[in-house]
Amino acid sequence: MLKTSLQTLKSLPITTKQQTRRFTKNSVVMEAQNDKVYVQYNHTDSCKFSRWTARESFQFMHARPWQEVVDFYSKSVNGQLSLLELFGTQAHDVHCDDKIEEVSNETGLLEGVSNVDKSGRWARVTFKIVLSYHGGSFDGWQKQPGLNTVQGLVEKSLGRFVDEKKAQQLKEQCKPLEGCASVAGRTDKGVSALQQVCSFYTWRKDVKPHEIEDAINDVAPGKVRVESISEVSRAFHPNFSAKWRRYLYIFPLNDGENREEIEGEGGIENFSSHENCEKQRNECGELASEENVENSIISDEDELQGAKKPRSFSVCRVNQLLQQLEGKLLSYKMFARDTKASRNVGPPTECFLYHARATETRLPSPDHEKGIRVMCVELIANRFLRKMVRVLVATSVREAAAGAQEDALLKLMDATCRRATAPPAPPDGLCLVDVGYTEFDPRNCLIP
Repeated sequence: MLKTSLQTLKSLPITTKQQTRRFTKNSVVMEAQNDKVYVQYNHTDSCKFSRWTARESFQFMHARPWQEVVDFYSKSVNGQLSLLELFGTQAHDVHCDDKIEEVSNETGLLEGVSNVDKSGRWARVTFKIVLSYHGGSFDGWQKQPGLNTVQGLVEKSLGRFVDEKKAQQLKEQCKPLEGCASVAGRTDKGVSALQQVCSFYTWRKDVKPHEIEDAINDVAPGKVRVESISEVSRAFHPNFSAKWRRYLYIFPLNDGENREEIEGEGGIENFSSHENCEKQRNECGELASEENVENSIISDEDELQGAKKPRSFSVCRVNQLLQQLEGKLLSYKMFARDTKASRNVGPPTECFLYHARATETRLPSPDHEKGIRVMCVELIANRFLRKMVRVLVATSVREAAAGAQEDALLKLMDATCRRATAPPAPPDGLCLVDVGYTEFDPRNCLIP
């Protein structure tokens, strides 16, 4: 009996101290992952108790009638509506086909090579393609395996225009016959575009612009449409040649909340109107209280350390916050996502905002005679970081609701953690309006 017990003990695995330590460490890690706690950023200003948490900001931004905005962008892509419905005749300057032709002529001067009798590497033909597409129908621009992307559809339609040498190379590599499209800026899933710019080149001389246009328009009718296509210089690149990009964010305003503000509080003023902007400029920096509630409705349910959270915001205040960013070269690493906040390699995080404004307008809707109230945010910069626009919009709304100072966004540039900024706003409201290849003209803006 004793002999059998000893044999059993010998057959058991021996656990060393190192293995025990490793097992204990792994157990702690697994427990930490299961009980992960997200610590909120410790803001130190006077509005810290009125500022939404990440979850509260996410819920506020998503609890909106986004389908109205999605439908507007879809109709804009199909040519049924345009930005004229939002901004009137001033939107004419944004969508001008003559400017596209001017860009094509100017880029030809960059090369210094005659358009006649080209040979060698200069013999290839480059086409500039201006596209509009509905973001809700795609998984973003960039081609990815197994996903329905704009780039994937466009390059598939361009396969018939690839030259023989390239087609043979693709065949030898067992790859599908597709063209290669460079783009001015990659958009995320759900983000629409009205004048996205991409380029495609080939050594074939018999390719006509209208043939490329027909091929792309046929690949996904109603979802992707060619606005214009022209032959440009080989020196043209849709991304590196661009001087600026313009994004528009449409944020639906909840009319029901505003009515509750007027009916429930009686004397509370609506500071979304431009008439009250100047008064709000002097008072909005104060912490919301029972005596000073002009910036929001006070909720008895949302409390943090004895302070009441706001439930609405002022469009005028958002405009004031954004204007502080104009004309400055700043690092927007705190407003980016899915990229390293601090890096020694790769593109810099500095961006120059030419124009940053917000205003209130009406979005056409078949269910509302006067349309639905929306806030439009226009941002024009030389470049944008990943999800930068959506984080800027969400953070501006959060800071406006909390009654932060006008330089609140500037102060967040110096934050030590990205939790200091709000989670990205929904992609449904974002649209790449156009890309500029000449110097920015301040008169060419949707929101003055």
